[in-house]
Amino acid sequence: MRVSYVSNGRDRRFSTGGVRIVNVAFESLPDPGIEVIDPIERVRYSLFTDVPVEPTEADDSVFRFPIDDAATIECSTITLPTVAPVIVRDEAGEVLASTEHGSHEEIPKGTYSMELSVQLRIYLHVESEVTIASSTERTSIEFGEQTQIVLGGRSKHERPAATLTTTDDPTDVMQAVSAMSSSLKTTSPERSLPTLRGHPPSIELGEELSIPDGVEPPETGVRIELPPTYRHVYPAATLAYYLGAEMVPGETPRIVTDEGLDYDLDGPGGYEREVVRVLKRVFFLDCLTRTEGLYPVELHERDALEQAVELDFESLYDASLQTQLAAYLDVPYDAVEDLLPQWKLTTHVSPTAQSIETLPYLVNDLAVVRIAEPERVSASSVEETGMAAYTRGGAESAHGNTYVQVESDDALEQAWVGEETPIGVSKATAQAYRNRFDREPSTGDISITVVCNDDRMDSERDAVDEVYGSRANLPFEVTVERDLETDELAATLAEPTEFLHYVGHIDAEGFRCADGTLDAGELDEVGVEAFLLNACQSYDQGAKLIDAGAIGGITTLSDVINTGAVRIGSTVARLLNAGFPLRAALTIAKDESIVGSQYLVVGDGGLTIAQSESGTPLLGEITPVGDDEYEFTFAAYATTSGGMGGMFMPFIESNDEFYLNSGRTRSFRITESELAEFLELEDIPIRVSGELSWSGDVSVSDIS
Repeated sequence: MRVSYVSNGRDRRFSTGGVRIVNVAFESLPDPGIEVIDPIERVRYSLFTDVPVEPTEADDSVFRFPIDDAATIECSTITLPTVAPVIVRDEAGEVLASTEHGSHEEIPKGTYSMELSVQLRIYLHVESEVTIASSTERTSIEFGEQTQIVLGGRSKHERPAATLTTTDDPTDVMQAVSAMSSSLKTTSPERSLPTLRGHPPSIELGEELSIPDGVEPPETGVRIELPPTYRHVYPAATLAYYLGAEMVPGETPRIVTDEGLDYDLDGPGGYEREVVRVLKRVFFLDCLTRTEGLYPVELHERDALEQAVELDFESLYDASLQTQLAAYLDVPYDAVEDLLPQWKLTTHVSPTAQSIETLPYLVNDLAVVRIAEPERVSASSVEETGMAAYTRGGAESAHGNTYVQVESDDALEQAWVGEETPIGVSKATAQAYRNRFDREPSTGDISITVVCNDDRMDSERDAVDEVYGSRANLPFEVTVERDLETDELAATLAEPTEFLHYVGHIDAEGFRCADGTLDAGELDEVGVEAFLLNACQSYDQGAKLIDAGAIGGITTLSDVINTGAVRIGSTVARLLNAGFPLRAALTIAKDESIVGSQYLVVGDGGLTIAQSESGTPLLGEITPVGDDEYEFTFAAYATTSGGMGGMFMPFIESNDEFYLNSGRTRSFRITESELAEFLELEDIPIRVSGELSWSGDVSVSDIS
């Protein structure tokens, strides 16, 4: 039996940050232990104890960092089910120890706070001696005797703290964009951490410019001067937000500061390219500079840069933002280019007034924003898939969509903002993001519904039924439905569920059922949050689910071969189950089938339905390089809640450094025994000789 406690916490505003909209919950475990739960993001983390514990309400004023809720327990040992970095601070906030795998720290009796770097922020406050030891599988914290421990939890979920209104006049839009940086919690280099940025205010189009009192950019002394056009304003929005800069009209694009910096943004490669280079360089160097402050960890990227560039990070950390900016821009871009994290998201934006409403959600992801010059694509070319085998086809194609293709870049994920239907990238909509903020808190099991409306597709139903809920440490509730009629399917779509995996037929009229067709456009409201509509021509129905309240999903543009659809569906299911966001899961799965190009995400592609065991979803790549030696590389996929600027530590025995959490790491040279040990840890997707597999499904002999 679980004993649960949720405190009477309240919404908080941190300095100028976003609004907390949900309390963290604490539930006792029978193992024994306690589980800390983020009921909006559906993220939970277990702390196992040496004796049964029951959480009681606690005073949260003991914590230096902002938290949502606190609880008190008593025990002598806490064991984490994973290896997690632990930062120990004294009463003055000074870091006494920072542990990772293989660590053993003994700290004499005193008053300490500890920060656990896991899927949500967890803090411990104790007056005790402390011993922290980490193996390859778990971390233990021992206090020597029965001790009172105050637990603090902070959700990574935030919603916009305010709504701005702007006209379609670009000069008004510039003022609205300037106000987005009001959500920054700090202007120090720590704003490169995702939890210290804050969600920008939402923006709506209206009759006049209206910015609520108190919603102002911080006084950083930085301005971005731009010609007042959408083509100039939109690409600089993320940079203005991150710098806390005021965006003002000017004849030529440039950054100016009160301390005399005058930096031309119309560089040799063009305006957009220069804006992106400045954003990436400043953000990256902030990530390095912050290691002189609250998070003094061994960061691989800093060690690598210091071999090529001389920067006084200690002095920079205490300098003003203007001084830091000038120093960063003095560093040649070529000196940092190869060390930059691969960017999480590039968005291709139509230069129209309507795009402004989606902009705050893109900026929240620190997205690169490019003005799209799309190439129109005919519907007939989209539908040509070489369907020589059985397909999940409808009768006729759902014509009427205008298709466009945009020039992609090297970001991990890509999206389109505009009226048209994109090819090869996801389609982001403001409505989907708004739906996310209407998400109901839940501390219950993760609900997944699998619907198979065609017996010939049972192979996919069986495969995904095995995948969902296979995570022993996460509570899933999986429901499987078959051969639903229209009223039954409508009822299923109305029922609250985190994820719907639909297998069947969809055509221009809607979902094909045993007794007819159900058009999602006829539904006033749906309870489905995320979905995979693994059927032909499902894009329009997916878009209608978003209109009815869903947050995001994976759809198809045309008919898809059944064998390819099964492969895509099974691969996506396993990636989602491992904590990958919708957009990242589809990006990886697309390479596994010839029909991959027919799939796209609609809505909020950053949505996750489960949490990664390590906090950051990882894709590994293993290459044999000789007798008893292998080359191992990781690609990290930042999530929306654990966004750009986070860190992770690959569990490789020879590694003692942290890495930024987006893109590929350096290659590790490991032995056969090290590889065998790694394959027994967290089950992650890995590519071996170009083929996608899973670490739990392969052995060293399969790779040699």
